[in-house]
Amino acid sequence: MKFRGASPQSPVACPGRGRRAGERGGIISKLIGLLVLCVLFAAVYVVRHPLLRIAGRFWIVEDAPQPSDAIVVLGDDNYLGERAARAADLFHAGWAPRVVASGRNLRPYAGIAELIEHDLIADGVPAGTIVRFSQRAANTREEAAALAHLFTEHGWRRILVVTSNYHTRRARYICERLFPPGTELRVVPASDSAYNPDSWWESRGGLKIFFQEAVGMLVAMWELRHSEQGETNENKPAQTRGPVPAGPLQPSPLLYFTGVYS
Repeated sequence: MKFRGASPQSPVACPGRGRRAGERGGIISKLIGLLVLCVLFAAVYVVRHPLLRIAGRFWIVEDAPQPSDAIVVLGDDNYLGERAARAADLFHAGWAPRVVASGRNLRPYAGIAELIEHDLIADGVPAGTIVRFSQRAANTREEAAALAHLFTEHGWRRILVVTSNYHTRRARYICERLFPPGTELRVVPASDSAYNPDSWWESRGGLKIFFQEAVGMLVAMWELRHSEQGETNENKPAQTRGPVPAGPLQPSPLLYFTGVYS
């Protein structure tokens, strides 16, 4: 007597077999993904030095000098006075009739401006052509605002700004937004012994400068985000005497965190 239904020879579905096949497929996919990731990491490792050089050079901009009303040395200069030396070279080349030594006060009777002035004279710039500009700016933004006031007072419209190579991109970004309208700005880098764009990652000083500059640029972009629409009071100059006023010129807390002045 035969019963209706599945024959003994009929294939019977096995849930465990399909599950094992799915697990094998998942493992293979993960292995392929891991292999691709390893290849990617290996490729980045092989070309890491060119990529780091590109990153290091990103912060450096260099404009061709043009005949100007003044050469401005931004503070703070380094121990070797390399910003002052570059400004002296530009002065001797005849690009401007005067050099502004800009720097913050360290004491009521002395500050960075005096040190830059001393370096300029040592580099052959006549004392009578140096404009010492002492201020109490806490960062580049406040310094640029104070300088804008100085330029307006003297009617200077063509400006050569000299600063350290790593600081040029951020300095130009800030100065373009805070200097008086119509200012013809050129930014000229000075070499800095603490920062080599082709090997910055090999020294503690180079690493510190690179990442401080990255944070400083982000802070500048945030603080000046409305400057082109005139929605802030960033052009208000920092005081050259007395305390820095409260308000928009107060430095960002991020600058205290990173220890950046320039």
